[in-house]
Amino acid sequence: MLKKRIIPCLDIKDGRTVKGVNFVNIRDAGDPVELGKQYAEQGADELVFLDITATNEGRKTFIELVRDIARNIDIPFTVGGGISSVEDVGPLLTSGADKISVNSSAVKNPELINELVNAYGSQCIVVAIDANLIDGDWVVHTHGGRKPTDKKLCDWAKEVEKRGAGEILFTSMNNDGTKQGFAVEALRQLSEVVSIPIIASGGAGTMGHFTEAFIDGKADAALAASIFHFGEIPIPKLKSYLKEQNIPIR
Repeated sequence: MLKKRIIPCLDIKDGRTVKGVNFVNIRDAGDPVELGKQYAEQGADELVFLDITATNEGRKTFIELVRDIARNIDIPFTVGGGISSVEDVGPLLTSGADKISVNSSAVKNPELINELVNAYGSQCIVVAIDANLIDGDWVVHTHGGRKPTDKKLCDWAKEVEKRGAGEILFTSMNNDGTKQGFAVEALRQLSEVVSIPIIASGGAGTMGHFTEAFIDGKADAALAASIFHFGEIPIPKLKSYLKEQNIPIR
């Protein structure tokens, strides 16, 4: 079994880290630069920065903030939000991002994934998928979860892999911020249809939830926000716990 990764997520709105429940009821969670630095020091394996309103507001990700965070951390750093062209990526990588994440723009124009992979390589391209369980089907949503599409989760994941993406970041909108656990069944289904790494997101509330995501959901990495931001589960404690469960951790 490959070593699993623990990834804190910084959802950014107006230059601040925020966190909501089911993609709404957003509240402030602190300074992203300070949080990023803290997580790197605590042993996080990677960091994800998502500018959650960039697409809706029709603007690009905050380059200055990316630069400030990158300056303070020494772990891989993925940046997403408002990326809609190959030209958008260069400045982010130059500013210190290691990988970029696309979501709404890839759904709107799937060929963008091919273009990004051709320009920067699969290892650099993460496709984020937000999906909601509706009448038994996981339906892909865009624009920060505001717009349902006609795409189903597993179908879109297979297409994303075929187009060359290096990783999938799957967020269950139903579980997001609830602390009731990850969408384990959906994760398992995803792991059966794609072979690229899957990052589980949405629902972490206990250390046991991470075990479920890794063992039952077969996720390669688990991402969380509020439990880290508000000090509910320290990363070193989580890693020690997972090692006790015989889960290989970096």
